[in-house]
Amino acid sequence: MTIRYYDTKSGDKIPLSPLEEGHVRLYVCGITAYDFCHIGHARSALVFDMIVSYLRHRGYRVTYVRNFTDIDDKIIKRAQEQNTTPEKLAKRFIGEFYTDMELLGVAPPDIEPKATEHIPEIIALIRTLVDKGLAYAVDHDVYFRVDRFPGYGSLSGRNLEELQAGARISVDERKENPMDFALWKGSKPGEPAWDSPWGPGRPGWHIECSAMSHKYLGDTFDIHGGGKDLVFPHHENEVAQSVGATGGGFARSWIHHGFVTIRDEKMSKSLGNFLTIREALAKYHPEALRLFVYSTHYRTPLDYSEANMREATAGLDRLYDGLAEIAQLPAAGAEGGAPLAGKKDREPVEFLAARFEEAMDNDFNTAQALGHLFEAMKAMNRLRQKLPARPAAADLALLRRGADDVRRFANIMGLLREDPVTYNQEKRAKVLAEEGIGAAEIERLIGERLAARNEKNWARADEIRNELLARRIELHDTPAGTTWKVKAD
Repeated sequence: MTIRYYDTKSGDKIPLSPLEEGHVRLYVCGITAYDFCHIGHARSALVFDMIVSYLRHRGYRVTYVRNFTDIDDKIIKRAQEQNTTPEKLAKRFIGEFYTDMELLGVAPPDIEPKATEHIPEIIALIRTLVDKGLAYAVDHDVYFRVDRFPGYGSLSGRNLEELQAGARISVDERKENPMDFALWKGSKPGEPAWDSPWGPGRPGWHIECSAMSHKYLGDTFDIHGGGKDLVFPHHENEVAQSVGATGGGFARSWIHHGFVTIRDEKMSKSLGNFLTIREALAKYHPEALRLFVYSTHYRTPLDYSEANMREATAGLDRLYDGLAEIAQLPAAGAEGGAPLAGKKDREPVEFLAARFEEAMDNDFNTAQALGHLFEAMKAMNRLRQKLPARPAAADLALLRRGADDVRRFANIMGLLREDPVTYNQEKRAKVLAEEGIGAAEIERLIGERLAARNEKNWARADEIRNELLARRIELHDTPAGTTWKVKAD
């Protein structure tokens, strides 16, 4: 099956058809390095980490470029507030970004260019636009003429008049058109500056991505990505200046992910309602944050809440629990023994690969793909819980093959990368310490419960079960005996 994904510009799902067969060129807008990253940034990093991982799983070679904006009005303002230089501030928060990505288990892109390292390329691109009459200098600033570019607004699906009517534009009487945007900004006293044909200054925000994507991916590449908030003006302006300079080309398609919200309001630093990645990971396992992000399709809003994170943690625990139980089954089963696995148990496991890839091929539908992983694990748990002390070899083989497949496909989303038994042991130790109970005490109560059941003292048996459950210990009665595990948060 061909991978199909939603292209922002066409407003439809399109088949993946890279310019070079088997090679996908992807450019994604990265962070502006002036503060700690919030979980909206985490979503962006995780979405494209997943997309690149899946493309490689399907056999594609991927060249993944993600930039850093390391000079910008926000960086200059924050540096002044903190009595440091923009260069030092940007360097610091790029380092903090790397720490966050390592904690999340996000693989680095193939190329991570910085704006300040590409000033010659930026100046050359601006000069081309000026020479073509698509840009003009005013004092030491250079602006792009939006009304000279006929396709302006094609990405966001609006015409220039609509954009002018709805845009919040700072008044600058030097502009020929209020919608014209800065390619080069003349430096003010005390600001970083680079020499240019228009005087000392620095690049505007939009031009850096055009220059860097051109350098590393060429005039035309396959996919440009970012958040929905970048469609206008950032990506619209990238299209205008890139296509204006080259006469054609640039990104052939666009992938934009939805916002992270808190109480249905977009998370952003300007609104002051953001939660940093560090703050989230201080409370939750990195894979729980991943599971939370992937539980919703990447194009739809994702509402962060403690309840949703607890649900993600519980789901992660269920997957690890199932894998740990399978890992501890007998090494060998009864050859020739009659298997217990029926069609209901086998199908979710045997068809997992096909179902997972069908979901992911349909616009990287991680929510549906995760559903297939959970369905397979549920089927394996159902089979495992009815196994006798000496299971049939065929049942063990099905469970082990299923566990391998669940981990293999979960790994594409950066999930289930830890050893399941170790994960469970560490979680168990943490819960037992918090509840002030030891394994020996639990086993003693299980023995007392068994005696009560043998005496048909069902009230006492239920009392023991409920007592343990109140202390986050779940009991499971199986043909092989009663087992226990810590309850998911």
